[in-house]
Amino acid sequence: MYPKLIGVVTLTGVGLFGLKKWMAGGVCHSKARLDGKTILITGANTGIGKETAVDLARRGARVILACRDMDRANNTAEDVRKRSGNDNVVVKKLDLASLTSVRQLAKDVLANEERLDVLINNAGVMSCPQWKTEDGFEMQFGVNHLGHFLLTNCLLDLLKKSTPSRIVNVSSLAHERGQIYFDDINQEKNYNPWKSYAQSKLANVLFTRELAHRLQGTGVTAYSLHPGVILTELGRHLLPTIPLWKRTMYKAFAFFIKNPTEGAQTTIYCAVEETLQNESGLYYSDCAHKTAAPQGLDDEAAKRLWDLSAAMVGLTRSQ
Repeated sequence: MYPKLIGVVTLTGVGLFGLKKWMAGGVCHSKARLDGKTILITGANTGIGKETAVDLARRGARVILACRDMDRANNTAEDVRKRSGNDNVVVKKLDLASLTSVRQLAKDVLANEERLDVLINNAGVMSCPQWKTEDGFEMQFGVNHLGHFLLTNCLLDLLKKSTPSRIVNVSSLAHERGQIYFDDINQEKNYNPWKSYAQSKLANVLFTRELAHRLQGTGVTAYSLHPGVILTELGRHLLPTIPLWKRTMYKAFAFFIKNPTEGAQTTIYCAVEETLQNESGLYYSDCAHKTAAPQGLDDEAAKRLWDLSAAMVGLTRSQ
């Protein structure tokens, strides 16, 4: 009886760990070095942004952590230096909920950095209350899309100067449930945190698509991705709104959810994988190309979103 019981327990354990490994998803196997390269990562003081920074610093890159909370960012930078063995990790102030802050960071980078090889638009908020940015935009659309849209455009000349260079936009599988509400872009008529989040993540995919179109022939390529379901601080606004029984189930299944290192793999893949050099505008998940949802492949919507975004942030030809 006992041998059978032990066998069942052993098989169950093997099965559970096998499932966990499967849930962890793809791994970036590229050994590419980044010596002499400069990488900027937004929202890199925690979660997948921090793990991405550690990996790219280990490859020899100069890594810029662009973060809102400078105290946390400085602590993170010290940890990244220790874990990577690379002292060339710096912190710069960035609040994506402020267009003024975005422009100030871009001005700093353009004035003090000789090159920018990879821009990783990683920062984001999810399912927050109906908050507004400093400039009056709905918070999730403002931070997840508009802030990164302006930052990217402000840094394009430096990215072009540093070719071959890349822009990596962290989106989400949530884009599949999204649509762009062109007539109510700030969700003022009927705010729903999930609907707003899905819109912002679809905007990431469409932005990448239009960006790739506009950058053809420049040597700058763009990628969007779904990092997976991950245990990070991104869900801090979500969990309190979930019924207790669902939170209990969530904790029970937390063992199978990706940790930040696993969740960072597709971001790293898009930043360094050599075979992607001739690809641009595509969507990735688990370190492989995946077809985005139909609304993420709409070129007309992508151009319309670009024009609307440019007007909202006051983008000029000189930026």
